[in-house]
Amino acid sequence: METALWVAQVMLATIFLLTGATKLTQPRLVMAAGPMTWAADVSDTEFRAIGVLEVLGAFGLVLPGVLHVAPLLTPLAAAGLALTMVGAFMTHLRHGETNRLAVPIVLFALAVFVALARFGAYSL
Repeated sequence: METALWVAQVMLATIFLLTGATKLTQPRLVMAAGPMTWAADVSDTEFRAIGVLEVLGAFGLVLPGVLHVAPLLTPLAAAGLALTMVGAFMTHLRHGETNRLAVPIVLFALAVFVALARFGAYSL
């Protein structure tokens, strides 16, 4: 189980680090014209804030376990990222992008798995 949790944590961390870094480094309007059509509905500040939260969540999934410091941050980060995926799911629904719902559902499930396990019997 520990191995499965670490695989899930590293996968989630990698995905959220990449997507968060994209939001921090790419212009919002360029992303809105491409794969992130929802970005047209938010301000630059909101777009960057989501990126910061994703990057911090990614670090929170991995660093506490690696450094053996503040282990409570891992399930909190996973719970926060799960909530982020609820927002992503709702945003895709609002935009009628039902073909893009699978990714937030899978990421939500992985984040909930990590949060519940790390809050419970498999805490770091």
